Amino acid sequence: MSNREPSKTDVLQGTLDLMVLQTLDTLGALHGYAIAARLEQVSNGALQLNMGTLYPALMRLEQRGLLRGAWGTTEANRKARFYALTAAGRRQLAKEKQAWDRMAGIIQALLHGPA
Repeated sequence: MSNREPSKTDVLQGTLDLMVLQTLDTLGALHGYAIAARLEQVSNGALQLNMGTLYPALMRLEQRGLLRGAWGTTEANRKARFYALTAAGRRQLAKEKQAWDRMAGIIQALLHGPA
């Protein structure tokens, strides 16, 4: 385990999928840049995803049937792939949120004692 402070781009394995699914559930279909911008906004700049991290995750989620991608035009009149949550994606999001809450409760108990 490293003693270094995590960088802004360090994202725990698996949390990126959860954040992407939640973002699309909240805001509807978005292109990759808009997803990255939203995560940066919500985290007050703590999360700055590069496209080399985000796009493979979007492709993986689409291949798993959790997202549906379609080409469209951005607000800036540029061609981009927009991603939307599928029904399977909504089910997976619910499972991942439940698992996250369970793990957060365990960590909370370990760090601060039982509630």
